[in-house]
Amino acid sequence: MSLFRLDASIRTEESASRAIADLVEASWHEHRPNDAVTTRHIGLEPIPASAWANAVSAGRIPAEQRSPDQVAATRLAAALTDELVGADALLLAVPLYNFGVSQHFKAWVDLVLTDPRLSPGAAPILAGKPAVLATVRGGSYSPGTPRHGWDHATGWTRRILADVWQLDLEVVEREFTLAGVNPALDEFVELADRLRIEAEANARDTGRRLAQRQPAAA
Repeated sequence: MSLFRLDASIRTEESASRAIADLVEASWHEHRPNDAVTTRHIGLEPIPASAWANAVSAGRIPAEQRSPDQVAATRLAAALTDELVGADALLLAVPLYNFGVSQHFKAWVDLVLTDPRLSPGAAPILAGKPAVLATVRGGSYSPGTPRHGWDHATGWTRRILADVWQLDLEVVEREFTLAGVNPALDEFVELADRLRIEAEANARDTGRRLAQRQPAAA
């Protein structure tokens, strides 16, 4: 059972989303020590900003008329899609940035959606594939909090992964990752520590369940 892991954080050290995904992957590996893991870190190696527009415009003209930039964009879109299609399970670590979707993750999704295999109207080639979204938020956006409803990323990401691509999705979430870092959140340090412990336990359990899953039928 092969695993594809995507990281969208702009950091490696002290990245909360990476830490949660590391626990999912480590637990998965405990049960599947010999299985392959393919990784892509779009936070450190971003998708070129011009790739989406070039891929979209390339789709409107014959292949022999495409510019070098258009050819490169369509090839990159195909390579990204190959990673999704070729893996038996997916792990995506995506943080909340400024109340919205990471620009690196959005650029990746947009480009993948230009590939004919995942374009609107195509058969759901990823349907049923097991996937885990590991996402983190610096503050809290839960019901009853002052900023409930300010998380404009998680819902959109679920729509893409679970509804558009029809992945069999589990979500591991951690809030208050900036408690103890941002002085404005100092009063929530104890709560944040409890939430971290709960999220880490959930990550380990999710990794175990992912390892026990059977690959989706081709």
